[in-house]
Amino acid sequence: MKLKRVMEILSARPLTDQFDEELEVQCACSSDMMSDVLAFPKEHMVLLTGLVNPQVMRTCDMLDIRAVVFTRGKLPSAEALEMANENGISVMATPLTLFIASGKLYAGGLNNGTKG
Repeated sequence: MKLKRVMEILSARPLTDQFDEELEVQCACSSDMMSDVLAFPKEHMVLLTGLVNPQVMRTCDMLDIRAVVFTRGKLPSAEALEMANENGISVMATPLTLFIASGKLYAGGLNNGTKG
């Protein structure tokens, strides 16, 4: 699924300067705990989170996560957005809760990267 479709499903808006709406994601991870994200990395993953500090971008950079969705209408700090821009991470925000956003993406065809 391309990020453009993720944006449509979640009624999200891009936050980074070089947002790549053609970026392909194959699975999603929803967590406010970066230790959980670190424990279960997947390729071509979009991260959904309500955590808005720079640690999110550090985690994404370590795991080569190229897309992040901030939920509940939260906006990341200027420092976090600067880090995203520097590292080529496409960032968007949605007014939806983490639970609803995750369910909508699952219904739209994204899963957690496992079969079954």
